[in-house]
Amino acid sequence: MNPIDMQRRGLMGVGAGLALAGLPAAASAQPQAQRPQQQPPRQMLSAATFGARGDGVADDTAALQAAINAAFAPDGPAFLVIPPGTYRITRTLRFTTQRGEKGNITRNHGILAHGARLQSAITNGGNILEIVSESTVRFLLVEGLDISGNGREGHGVLVECEYQDHYLYNFCLRDISVQGCGGDGCRMMGNVFEGQLINVYLRDNQQNGLTLGHGAKAGILSAIHVFGSVFGQNGQYGVAMVNGCYDAAFHGCYFLLNGRHGLAALNGCTLLSNCGFENNHEAASSFDKGGAGIWLQGFGTMVGCTAYSMFKQKRLIDAYVVGQFVMIGCSGSGDAAAKNAGLARLDGDPKKGRATVIAPSGNVEYVKDFDALEISAKDGGGVRFGANWQSPNLARLGDYRLWVDRKGRLRLKNGAPASDEDGNAVGA
Repeated sequence: MNPIDMQRRGLMGVGAGLALAGLPAAASAQPQAQRPQQQPPRQMLSAATFGARGDGVADDTAALQAAINAAFAPDGPAFLVIPPGTYRITRTLRFTTQRGEKGNITRNHGILAHGARLQSAITNGGNILEIVSESTVRFLLVEGLDISGNGREGHGVLVECEYQDHYLYNFCLRDISVQGCGGDGCRMMGNVFEGQLINVYLRDNQQNGLTLGHGAKAGILSAIHVFGSVFGQNGQYGVAMVNGCYDAAFHGCYFLLNGRHGLAALNGCTLLSNCGFENNHEAASSFDKGGAGIWLQGFGTMVGCTAYSMFKQKRLIDAYVVGQFVMIGCSGSGDAAAKNAGLARLDGDPKKGRATVIAPSGNVEYVKDFDALEISAKDGGGVRFGANWQSPNLARLGDYRLWVDRKGRLRLKNGAPASDEDGNAVGA
C-alpha cells in the first residue's frame, strides 16, 4: 500500500473522538490495487475426493482439512466444494496463509457449501472454522455453509488478520448460518476490510452473534457492509463493535431476543438503514431492568430503523453522542409489559456532540443539557431548536442566535453567547 493508503488505515484506528473530522477523506481512499496473480485456470475441488463422508457419524475433520490445504495451496484449484451432508468436526478447521508475500492470494477463491453442515463435536473451546491471513488475501468467498455448535467450542467462524502490513479484504460471506456455538457466531478482527456479509444467520450463540473489532495486536477493521442478516437469541449482544472500530454499515438486518443489546457500537457506527430491533434484553429480569435495542457511543446515522417490544426492550437506542448523530424516519413502540417503550434516550457532550432527529415516531428523552435539532416531531411537527445557551442547536437568523434563559426570557445575540444572560432579552 502507498503512503496515502497507510494514512487511511491508521486514521481508522484512531477512534471516533479524533477520527470524525477526517472520516469522509478516510472513507474515500481505496487500498492500492494489486496485480492479480497469474494462476492456472480455476477449478472446483470436492471434499469428497479426500474422503469426507458427510454422514453425521464419521469424523470428517482430517478429510476436510486436507481438502482445504489442497484447495488453497499456491498451485491449488482455489475453490473447494463441500457436497450436501452433515460433517462431524472434532477439532478446528484452519485456512491460514503462509506468512509474507509467498502466501498472498489475490485471485478468486473460496468455499462453496450449499446443503453442507459442519456439526461440531469440539469440546475444548476451539473454534470451528478459522480464516487467518498472514499475508494479503483478496476475493475470498464463503457461501452456503451451515455451522451447528454444541456449546463447548469457541467461535463458529473466526476471520482474522492481526498484522499492520498484511490484509484480508474484498471478501464475502454469503448464505451462512451459525447456531449454538459456545463463543461468537462469527468474529472478525484486525486488518479485515471492504467485505460483505449477505443473508447471514447468527443465532443462539452463547456470546455475541457477530463481533467486529480492530486487532488486539495490530490491524484496522473498516468498510464492512452487512445485508439482510439476522442476529437473534445470542447470550450477549446480537452484534458488538469493539476495540475502537466503527466503520460498519447494516442494511435491512434484524436484531431480536438477544440477552443484552441487539447492537453495541462502543465507538460509533457508520450507518444503520431499515433495520429492526425486537424484544432484546432477554437476560433482564423485567422491563424496568431492560434497555435499548442499540447502545451507541460516538456518532452514527440511522435511517428507517424500527423497534418493537412486548417484554424488556425499552426503546430503539440509548446514545452518548460525541460527533454527529442523525436519525431519520425511525420509530419505537411497545405493547403489553413494554407499553411504555419509546424511541430514543440521547445524552452526549454538549460541546462536541450534535444530534439531528427527523420525523421520529416514539418518545425521545434527553439527559441533562443535551438536546437535538428535531424536525417534524409527532408532538406538533415543525422544528424544535435547542433552548439552552450552550446548545449547538440554537435557532440562527444569519449570525444571530436565539435561546431561552433560566428566567424563561427569549434572548438574542449577534454571535455565539458566552453566558445564559448574554445578548439582549427580546421585547425588553
